[in-house]
Amino acid sequence: MLFRLIILFAAIPLMELYLLLAVGQRLGPVWTIALVLATAALGAYLSKSQGLRTIERMRENMSRGVAPAGELVSGALILLAGVLLLTPGFLTDAVGFCLLIPPLRQRIIRLVQRKLVERTTRTYIDIDHHS
Repeated sequence: MLFRLIILFAAIPLMELYLLLAVGQRLGPVWTIALVLATAALGAYLSKSQGLRTIERMRENMSRGVAPAGELVSGALILLAGVLLLTPGFLTDAVGFCLLIPPLRQRIIRLVQRKLVERTTRTYIDIDHHS
């Protein structure tokens, strides 16, 4: 697991750098920087608006006595999306924007929940020796 994280933290910046240079060659440095700043601004706006809506849904659920578990996970993914969108780079922007699409975010939540259940569910066989 640690090795995968090290590879991930090394590979992502290299891919981002490659993409920034490739886009910079096509569009020029000024337009590339403008695009990076525009995606950061748009990402901040979308993350804030979706985050505020999620907080409102959490409050509504809590006032009705319903645990806001889904909203908490959704809020965490929206926060992650905001961080990714504020990070300069097109790869992180793509992932960040994907996390801001509600149906895709819900699908990711279901996938993570299923994986967590698989990891935490154990099958036990009880053998009774006192027959």
